[in-house]
Amino acid sequence: MSRVEEICRRLSASIENPASELIHASEYEFLVAVVLSAQTTDVQVNKVTEKLFRRRRSMDDVLNLGLEGLQREIRSIGLYRNKAKNILALTKMLKEKFNSIVPDSPEELESLPGVGRKTANVVLSNLFHKPAIAVDTHVLRLSKRLGLSDGKTPLKVEEDLNAAIPADYKKDISNLLVLHGRYTCKAQRPKCSVCVLRDLCDATSRRSEVPHSSGVKTGGSHAKSHG
Repeated sequence: MSRVEEICRRLSASIENPASELIHASEYEFLVAVVLSAQTTDVQVNKVTEKLFRRRRSMDDVLNLGLEGLQREIRSIGLYRNKAKNILALTKMLKEKFNSIVPDSPEELESLPGVGRKTANVVLSNLFHKPAIAVDTHVLRLSKRLGLSDGKTPLKVEEDLNAAIPADYKKDISNLLVLHGRYTCKAQRPKCSVCVLRDLCDATSRRSEVPHSSGVKTGGSHAKSHG
């Protein structure tokens, strides 16, 4: 078994449910949540969407809010003005062009206002279980630490991961890296001493150990053990 395949195997074994932590009740709600999540934490997005979709479950309900109304609903989210504008525009486009159905191709998704390559790949992998690799800050950081890519841009890292990751793991690898990065391989205080990839990590030998308490956060229902 190759080193990369072993990394994937261990991550998959340690994280029971490698799914996005964005809460949603429909494909449309997930798309909106991903658009909102740019430069914002999933925790904050979940707070906003829980309130937003509690009473407004349909696309028409969201459109009826209008720009000012939607801005009020999501104003605690970074870049909320532009995101509100994009959400209304993409909602209208979904209704008029896609029969109110979230499309499952990268080209169609990226034709929607506010949906770039990363957002499209998050939707494709999570909703439609396609081998689309979304590169966020966690994936960028871990790809470098694990020696999976030395790319400086999300696109280059995505290309390197597509070339390196075995086909069976491609649809889950982004979420596996995000969850591992969120709960174990943190940016400032990585929990190297409890990491399942400690002996496979290029960065471990260059990093001094930081003392940790015995309690290890597992990330709730998503993890068996992030260590």
